[in-house]
Amino acid sequence: MKILAVEDDPVARAILRQALIRLGHEVVDARDGVEAMKMLEKEPVRVIVSDWMMPEMDGLDLCRAVRGRVQADYVYFILLTGLQADVNNQREAIEAGVDDFLTKPLDLQEIWMRLRVAERILRFATEVRQLEAFLPICGYCKKVRDDQNYWQQIESYINERTGTDFSHSVCPDCYQRVVMPELEKLRAAADKPPTKPHVERTN
Repeated sequence: MKILAVEDDPVARAILRQALIRLGHEVVDARDGVEAMKMLEKEPVRVIVSDWMMPEMDGLDLCRAVRGRVQADYVYFILLTGLQADVNNQREAIEAGVDDFLTKPLDLQEIWMRLRVAERILRFATEVRQLEAFLPICGYCKKVRDDQNYWQQIESYINERTGTDFSHSVCPDCYQRVVMPELEKLRAAADKPPTKPHVERTN
């Protein structure tokens, strides 16, 4: 993967860069959040590993700026910090849009595991976006046509490609439009007195 490494300390940035290269990734780097945002416009990446405490724009502000971009591909954001990873720090990071949270000093095994998770999530995000972009669907029964020209339920189609399971419910519009009239019919039928069977007399 192509990863943007953001770190204001030159030594720490070099260590981070070498660690990511050692794990087999292509790396571009920036000194702070402002430089990172400029670089992101020129060289789109899907993963950012950023320090928290930086001048100009820190890691959380950088993450907020990344999340604020309109119609951009999802970027997996890993926050690397020397701060103690307590509950308050983690909550602040998550609320800013951070996906994962690592403490310094950098542990190669830990960041390898985080990046494997990032790869999986980004793959699923790409597949879902492709589904949203163009999905041949029947206007009557709502079945979806796959690549082999086979029509199947949309739940099965998405499950096969993303592993997503579905739970079924009824939206408020369908409840009012479909369910309520059916309930009224059932109530009316229940309130209606039973009719006596008609018997034909024969001589």
